[in-house]
Amino acid sequence: MSAELLVRREGAVVEVTFNRPERHNAFTRAMYEQIRAMCEELATDRDAKVLVLRGAGGRAFAAGNEITDFLEADAVEYENWIRELLDALYALPQVTVAAVDGVCVGGGLAVATHCDLRVATAHSRFGYPIARTLGNALAAPIVYRCRAVFGESLTREMLLGARLVTADRAFAVGALTAVTDDLDAELNALVEGILPLSSVTIRATKRQLLARSGSVDAAPSWDHDLMREVYTGPDFAEGVRAFVAKERPAFR
Repeated sequence: MSAELLVRREGAVVEVTFNRPERHNAFTRAMYEQIRAMCEELATDRDAKVLVLRGAGGRAFAAGNEITDFLEADAVEYENWIRELLDALYALPQVTVAAVDGVCVGGGLAVATHCDLRVATAHSRFGYPIARTLGNALAAPIVYRCRAVFGESLTREMLLGARLVTADRAFAVGALTAVTDDLDAELNALVEGILPLSSVTIRATKRQLLARSGSVDAAPSWDHDLMREVYTGPDFAEGVRAFVAKERPAFR
């Protein structure tokens, strides 16, 4: 793994740290590739029981994707490729935990909602403020996963109001296992409680939860065309231009 993705393993626990604090741990394509490779390894690892994901720096879990990567790829295909990774994360046989300390938005929130459990510090914030930043849209399965974790009302507030949700509100709807001032202590207690549990029970339960649709909720038949329309449209072009120029976008 590169310096942008730090992996530490102690026995049955694998901990991954997103290590781009100067960019609020925004995901690059290289980071996604490494996470994808790790998921492929863990899918057949009978010894690992817990995967912990966290961000470095204390300001962000991950603040979305590195937007300049979209300039070098077909945006729709890149989005589909990321979604395949999220499906792989969601399907892992291990208990997956997102330890959130700070901003958890965009791609960061997509990763966190595809984990089994989430714990967060009190100053953490969650959302998809893309309607005021990039003018793009999420693939339908990512929206559905957010709705499954945060509920209909908060998902609509995040996307249609472009508002961030506090940790206390996320905890109130069950999206978080705990809100804490000591993330390490809370995380250690959670992991220590999982380690002695039956792997048979955990794997069977995760398989049952996954079986409803074969993956996360499937996209409707028209979703690919909708994504193509969004990513080739004027708002996304303006959003990327403004992001790179560090200006406020002027959407039509």
